[in-house]
Amino acid sequence: MHALTNPDLLFPPEANSRALARDLYARVKDLPIVSPHGHTDPRWYALNEPFPDPAQLLIVPDHYILRMLFSQGVRLEDLGIVGLDGSPVEMDGRAIWRRFAENYFLFRGTPTRLWLDHVLAHLFGIEEPLNAATADRHYDTIATLLQSDNFRPRALFERFNIEVIATTEGALDNLEWHGMIRDSGWRGRVVTAYRPDAVVDPDFEGFSANLDRLGEITGSDTGRWAGYLDAHRQRRAFFKCFGATSSDHGHPTAETANLSDAAAEELFNRIRQGSVDEREKRLFRAQMLTEMAKMSRDDGLVMQIHPGSFRNHSPAILRGFGRDKGFDIPTRTDYVTALKPLLDCVGLERDLTIILFTLDESSYARELAPLAGVYPALKLGPAWWFHDSPEGMRRYREKTTETAGFYNTVGFNDDTRAFPSIPARHDVARRVDCAFLARLVAEHRLREDEAHELAGELAYTLAKKAYRL
Repeated sequence: MHALTNPDLLFPPEANSRALARDLYARVKDLPIVSPHGHTDPRWYALNEPFPDPAQLLIVPDHYILRMLFSQGVRLEDLGIVGLDGSPVEMDGRAIWRRFAENYFLFRGTPTRLWLDHVLAHLFGIEEPLNAATADRHYDTIATLLQSDNFRPRALFERFNIEVIATTEGALDNLEWHGMIRDSGWRGRVVTAYRPDAVVDPDFEGFSANLDRLGEITGSDTGRWAGYLDAHRQRRAFFKCFGATSSDHGHPTAETANLSDAAAEELFNRIRQGSVDEREKRLFRAQMLTEMAKMSRDDGLVMQIHPGSFRNHSPAILRGFGRDKGFDIPTRTDYVTALKPLLDCVGLERDLTIILFTLDESSYARELAPLAGVYPALKLGPAWWFHDSPEGMRRYREKTTETAGFYNTVGFNDDTRAFPSIPARHDVARRVDCAFLARLVAEHRLREDEAHELAGELAYTLAKKAYRL
């Protein structure tokens, strides 16, 4: 039997717990998918054009695949990744697919293998293992199906039973694709999320020019602190017009600050003049997290904080290929001290939701669960990025439930650019959560009726509530 068609995938080996996990999963496996945070391209849903080929759909946009293959000596150019200098790269989808298939064994035991096997089996009906010998047959099957109307983006959206999906756009985006989706009459719900990193982080490429552009778009004087803040308020309101219910902040650390108005204005003036050191840049990012939290308190956008990634760790790859090519690396992250200025300001607000994520699993039990277990404004995001795996999901539940419970968490979100993997990721999360609940019942820590209720909450309801969807 193919691994991804085995009904007991990720369920407990002990018979009674396995039977209960099966029962719990049967109740939630077909619930609609709520995907409240991710990075799929709204252009797909707007234009609804066929995906170009199997490689462009499944390999080129997936940094999990890129980083593993690159670690084993495969060049990014040979995977169709275009360099910033415009040098020739492999553009033949079949050649890229063959290279991927030859190296598919590298993904044994990884969540990427789980997701891809699920996609091949459940989306494309392919049960034969992928390797060099089967590469062309797989490619031809997928390429043929992609030309069918049933495999266009909107049809897949509906087939995946997606109730709502959120994309993520920068503060300077005109949201034209979201406008096209809205005006098309299609009933699929695709919303945006406000990501202001390019106009908040002084180290972001073109930061000064980005602030100028922000002023042009909004008609605000972004040379002044008050005008700069007003520009953010205007952009947030604009994003809300296109369905946004959340903002997203990818800062290097979780550090926050709560400066006086005068001190914040003075710091902004120095930032705008470019006469600051690294300490002041950190302080500005920290202050802006608190400013964004205050704006969320006022306008209702749920605030997501994704800290702790050393972005673009390789300067050579950044220079050659740009961002998001697999070279973001987790770092140790402090939350208790770092978040205190923000929490002193808005942490007790009951109508504010701030969702915290981490790449530092050591902080789950020590910092994040205790913080979310007492501050009304805080919720815990699910196992994220490198920990979006069966093991990571289990560790997350084990380390956070004892202090934060289930209802200070926000269910699951897939946070992906790889559109076809969304059902696979949600399926893995639902299976892992059902297995965890079955264990609690077996240990007489949870009644069976409570486990059934919680399974639905974790798979569907908590995400809708937390993200106000």
